[in-house]
This record gives sequence, C-alpha cells and structure tokens, in this order.
Amino acid sequence: MTSPTELERAQLDPGELGTEDKPWVTVVWNDPVNLMSYVTYVLQKIFGYSKDHATKLMLDVHHKGRAAVSSGSKEKVEGDVAKLHAAGLWATMQKDS
Repeated sequence: MTSPTELERAQLDPGELGTEDKPWVTVVWNDPVNLMSYVTYVLQKIFGYSKDHATKLMLDVHHKGRAAVSSGSKEKVEGDVAKLHAAGLWATMQKDS
C-alpha cells in the first residue's frame, strides 16, 4: 500500500492524518461466561499460539480485564474479531497507540 499524496492527505479527515502507519489491535475482554481453559484453547486454535503464550494472554484477560491478542491491518483484525465472536469471546478492535 502506498502512502497518500499531499493532495490526498489534504482531503482526508484531520482526525485520520498520521494514523495510516499505526496497526490495529484485537482486544479480548474478560467476561463472566467463558472458562479460562476455554479462552486458552480458543487463542491456541485461532492464532496458533503455544499453550504457554495463550495461557499468558488468558491470564492478562483474567487479571487485567483485557489483552491484546493480535495486530495488523484493519481487515486482518476485523477477521480476527469475527473469529473470536464466533467462538463466543468478547473482542473488539482499536488503533494501536
């Protein structure tokens, strides 16, 4: 993907300027429904994480209320959020800050 020209940049919403190089992040949130073992399993299956890495992320969700589990283009992260929703997890996406 190429960067916008100066003319295209001038036509962008000012709130969008400078954000094209920041990746999107998939965030999984704590919920009262899913077991910790299930969250670990889902992270392993969807993202191919090792059991240790998936467990670390699950513990972040459990103790901190949330964990960033993937990042990338807006389209990739939208797909990741959809997969997590299909598995019954509460997930959102946001710009990495």
